[in-house]
Amino acid sequence: MKKIFLSIILGSLLFTHLFAQSNHPKKTTEPGRIINVDFNKEKGLLNTSFKECVGAGRANEGLRADWQQQLAIARKECGFKYIRMHGLLTDDMAVYSEDSKGNPQYNYQYVDALYDYIISIGMKPFVELGFMPGALASGNKTIFWWRGNVTPPKDYEKWEGLIRNLTQHFTERYGANEVKTWYFEVWNEPNLKDGFWTGSQSDYFKLYQYSAKAVKSVNQAYKVGGPATAGAAWVPEMIAFCKENAVPIDFISTHSYGVKQGFLDEHGSSGTVLDKNEWSVSGDVLNSRKQIQTSAIPGLELHYTEWSSSYTPADPLHDSYHEAAYILKKLKQVGTAANSMSYWTFTDIFEESGPRFTPFHGGFGLMNIEGIKKPAFFAYSFLNKLGETELVNRDSSSWACKNNRGDVQVLLWDYTYTLPDSINNQSYYIRDLPAKSKGQVKLAISGIPKGRYRMEVYKIGYKVNDAYMTYVAFNKPNQLTKPQVDLLKKQNDGLPILKEDITISSSGAFSKVLPIRENDVFLIKLVKF
Repeated sequence: MKKIFLSIILGSLLFTHLFAQSNHPKKTTEPGRIINVDFNKEKGLLNTSFKECVGAGRANEGLRADWQQQLAIARKECGFKYIRMHGLLTDDMAVYSEDSKGNPQYNYQYVDALYDYIISIGMKPFVELGFMPGALASGNKTIFWWRGNVTPPKDYEKWEGLIRNLTQHFTERYGANEVKTWYFEVWNEPNLKDGFWTGSQSDYFKLYQYSAKAVKSVNQAYKVGGPATAGAAWVPEMIAFCKENAVPIDFISTHSYGVKQGFLDEHGSSGTVLDKNEWSVSGDVLNSRKQIQTSAIPGLELHYTEWSSSYTPADPLHDSYHEAAYILKKLKQVGTAANSMSYWTFTDIFEESGPRFTPFHGGFGLMNIEGIKKPAFFAYSFLNKLGETELVNRDSSSWACKNNRGDVQVLLWDYTYTLPDSINNQSYYIRDLPAKSKGQVKLAISGIPKGRYRMEVYKIGYKVNDAYMTYVAFNKPNQLTKPQVDLLKKQNDGLPILKEDITISSSGAFSKVLPIRENDVFLIKLVKF
């Protein structure tokens, strides 16, 4: 352990030395990329759809202490407002049963414990209505290790009664003004007939109709929507159904992932391949917005309630430093098209395929099971450090902002697709993948009020806030000791790699040249004294 610790410290010192050298390039070296920003040219309020919502595996996992601890960290550092998860009505939440005469019996003690905690840390539930309680199910088809029943209800009136009673319970417990701010989403990915729904599209629309009626019967102002489909499907059909049948709908929800092969591949055994398409994921979002705008109900909100680079919880891309730049690229491309982009998920405490036994297994989470922050986590924590006002900026791979104090923040990145042909994610992203140089980037900001500032530089990249590569340095043990966990967290803490006090003169000009490698991410903050 001492040898490992020493090697990490030496590596950190070497990086600091190299960074310091590269901050003073020779005069003959010209940056290949220049970001010009004027402090006084405002684009408007920063769109924060990236932190409106985040995903989690299933409701019952939310009763665990470690899950709750990680959610509190994600809330504090990434600013997430809503959380969405599967299985709220599944039997392990003990919500629904029937007496000997077939009369419904409702029980919300587990739901209350979960939602009370979510609200206590300043978050809100994005309520996914599913899956089917066993006593109400028309069949025995289930999905996942935890056996979520995916069949239609045996009695739609009883389903409606459950949703009405649940919604009324929320109203009594949290108040109508609070529940008005929530979203009620009906089911999950009903277009995957071999996965999440054994019924037809018309069966789903019937389920939606009964669900929407139940929610609105409690309060017309409560927001309900769907179809929560995989692959951005059924959007025009959903809107048409609701319009033609006078069924209430307040938002469209759907999902998109950035790989081009594999299907509900819980163990990554078939192999996934990151799509080369420049507009994967983001193209789906833009198209969904267009479908809404050209529909009979053009003002609907659009929520992507699941998105990520890959739809398997066994994809090492999720653990890689490449993921951070990928996230930022896609969110930048989406712009204002979606009201929320809910990353799937905030934690590797996620048991669709059962409990996982290794610290880094390609899980969906921003944090691993032990709460070690991945590069993807820092992408979101850096986004959360941006100020309220976005500045005009022509660079397509950066945000420039300022806050009400007069501080300036610039978040910039390189995204480079490096996956070779004929290689899948599972065999590529587990490797040691040194990043190649992409030259230099120059940040030039004008019009800054004169005065003293603290410049802080944060970074994500190869072996910088790159917990997986620290884990590789430990020879990838199947189990981590507590000292190893502590060291992994310490070596990947997201703190500034450089701090420097600077003075902005009356000219208001600031410039900084940074060396940049493939899939590097930088956040530069100027904090006014």
